[in-house]
Amino acid sequence: MDKINGKIFKEMLESACNHLNSRKKDVDALNVFPVPDGDTGTNMSLTFTNGISEVRKSGSESLSVVAKTLSRGLLMGARGNSGVILSQIFRGFYQAVKETEELDVKGLSDAMLNGSRLAYKAVMRPVEGTILTVVRESTEAAAKFADENPSCSIEQYVDELTNAAKISLDHTPELLPVLKEAHVVDSGGSGLVIVFEGFQAYLAGKPFTGAEEPVVRKEEKSEKASGYRTEYILRLSDQGKNSFKEERVRKTLEKIGNKLTLINDGEQVKVRINTMMPGEVLTLGQRYGEFLKVQIENVQDDLKPSILDEKEEEKEVPQEKKEYGLISVSAGEGLEKLFREYRVDVVVSGGQTMNPSTEDFVTAIGKINADHIFIFPNNSNIIMAAKQAADVTEGKDIIVMETKSIPQGLSACISFNPESDPETNREAMQEAIDNVRTGQVTYAIKDTTIDGKEIHAGDYMGLLNKEISVISKDKMETVKKLLDELCDDDTEIITLIAGEDASDEETAEIEAYITDNYEVDVDVQKGGQPVYSYIIGAE
Repeated sequence: MDKINGKIFKEMLESACNHLNSRKKDVDALNVFPVPDGDTGTNMSLTFTNGISEVRKSGSESLSVVAKTLSRGLLMGARGNSGVILSQIFRGFYQAVKETEELDVKGLSDAMLNGSRLAYKAVMRPVEGTILTVVRESTEAAAKFADENPSCSIEQYVDELTNAAKISLDHTPELLPVLKEAHVVDSGGSGLVIVFEGFQAYLAGKPFTGAEEPVVRKEEKSEKASGYRTEYILRLSDQGKNSFKEERVRKTLEKIGNKLTLINDGEQVKVRINTMMPGEVLTLGQRYGEFLKVQIENVQDDLKPSILDEKEEEKEVPQEKKEYGLISVSAGEGLEKLFREYRVDVVVSGGQTMNPSTEDFVTAIGKINADHIFIFPNNSNIIMAAKQAADVTEGKDIIVMETKSIPQGLSACISFNPESDPETNREAMQEAIDNVRTGQVTYAIKDTTIDGKEIHAGDYMGLLNKEISVISKDKMETVKKLLDELCDDDTEIITLIAGEDASDEETAEIEAYITDNYEVDVDVQKGGQPVYSYIIGAE
């Protein structure tokens, strides 16, 4: 094959998306830290699926239209750093093929090279040994091959691109010691290799099919459709089988949607619900196991009277213009309530287990009629999506504060002064962020070694900022030792945020430990967050 057109490119993308969706759990498993939030594969899968969904909806087979639609779909659906970088690769691809209806090898090579360049530009401090290295080395190697073999076919170019990506991926542990110690390759780079393998398979006449693809499919709309028809099939993890309480989950889901169907056979759970918050539905499900299939359909155009009508009407009432608006990310009813008490206008549902997309932030921004909007991502893997949303939003001054934890976000909100100017507020909030140290207690889901520490599945871990500082078989011992690491003579305030699995008795014991051992003010909150039994802020 000498050239590809829009139809061929579209089918290459379908094959790549199907392959990525079926392999996302393998990519998730490459997470270096053994915490139950390895979501790179899930993020890339949901990002790519959103892009392909938009391409399908367009119905076009024009190369320029397919590339443009894909770029926009990926950009708006981007979740996590890996998803944002993936969206930038194909944004760069589109920029190189505008007004083009056919690509020869040289054109395809130039487009991929431009995608690599744009991805690097999107990251303030690029780190080698990641997806960025894989895309750069593979596109450069394939470009060199094409230059040295001017008569090569599209198939030969993509073969070279894929093989070079695999070689680069295998080398990532040599560039990032943390990967080498954990005996894994980079997860984002692995996802990109899977995309290229999808291209390669289609061109070889053996495209990957969508047996496990989380497609966005059409269905007959219900009279009581509300926002997004969200469905998933979940395979329960061993821990999920013990912790999944059907009635409790049912009650939680009924609070955020209607038309609920929940089926649990002890091994798998199937959920179908109409909701305005599909991300929150997925976040709730993911804590109990692994998604086998996800389907989301936007049915807002056919809204009928439902339990969400009042909220929808309130959202559509024009707001009076104000100077400031605040947006924060969190998971857990308690944390959402707390942020709202601290003047936050919109709380975007998400966190470790389900990173919000660019579109989630754009939607949140659209709900606020303010001159200046501050966003608190509260997670390092969400900052890029928030910034991307700020970049694509016109007519509003949007400042993304790079909060990497819930305590940092809370401290920033407390420091916000509606009477001050934007720059004074930014400086005050940044100072507050810099003064917060964060501790988190969670459990290990696999055996591994990090920083010379042996960790076994089921161990409790105390994370000090992003480093694992405490490992123990006992939860309470882990919390207390982590507190000893967090607190020093300068510590004045401890914020203790209890997760969904923390009992009142455990929390009371920890509060007593703090007051008995440290001269600090203690603020105890029921966050209800998943994954982390306790989140602790020290100031």
